[in-house]
Formats: sequence, C-alpha cells, structure tokens
Amino acid sequence: MEQITDINYEQIEKSEEYEKLICQIVEKCFKEEQLDKTDLYLSITLSNEEYIQKINKQTRDIDKPTDVLSFPIFEKEEIPKEKTGIPDVLGDIIICIPIIEKQAKEYEHSIERELAYMVVHGFYHLMGYDHIEEQDKKEMRKKEENILSKLEILD
Repeated sequence: MEQITDINYEQIEKSEEYEKLICQIVEKCFKEEQLDKTDLYLSITLSNEEYIQKINKQTRDIDKPTDVLSFPIFEKEEIPKEKTGIPDVLGDIIICIPIIEKQAKEYEHSIERELAYMVVHGFYHLMGYDHIEEQDKKEMRKKEENILSKLEILD
C-alpha cells in the first residue's frame, strides 16, 4: 500500500509510537470511506500549544490554543474516489500533543485513545462533516466511533 500519511512535527519531539498509531488510523479511515484506491494522502502535523495557537489566530482569528485544526482541500462532493495518477493531499490536520495529553487525563482515558480520536475527528472534517447542527454532529460521531470501535481503541 502506498504511503497515505505525511507526518510532520512542529516544536515537539518525534514519536514513532504516535506515527504508527496515526498511520493505522488513517489507513482504516481511508478504507472505510473508500479512499484507499485513490491517490490521496493526508498531511498531519503534531505540534505544541504555541504553534497551534499561532495557526488558530491566523486562520480563525481565535488567539488561543486548541486540540485539533483541520484544513480541507476539497468540498465534500469534489473528493476524488478513484486514482487520477497524481498524488493529491486530502487536507491538513494539526494536532496539539500537550492539549491531547491534558484531555486524556481529564477524560480518564489513554493518550493513544485521545490522539486516535483527534485524527479521526480531523479526518471527518476533511471529508466535509461538521458538528454545528445536532443531526450533523450525530452523523459525524457515528462515523468516528465506528472507526475507533473497528480498531478496538476504546479507552
């Protein structure tokens, strides 16, 4: 299988454990959404609070750190479903590791589970899902929980 995840680091240490988990999750997401036969890949940046706060301020005019930011390239209906012969990025996800660690402790589950959730959550934002309206939130949560359940990442 071609590499479908490009993982970058901004102001934090590299983690092979996180990379392995992220690649496993993205592979499952691509398979579930039938993107595994496309030329798409996902760009994920793991960062610290200062970096994500800067991006949050620049892109959303919110001057505080957040757990995850997603930047889709395609509109939902424009996402390629077959090979084009040209690699293309589905979108970019930025995840703040220190915030993930705090949230894992707060929600009383593992850092791996919190990281997995943020990857899946970011992925579905790239796929055009959101959680503003209650019905959309239910649909997005169902898809997120499906992925985590199939990977047996529950706590």
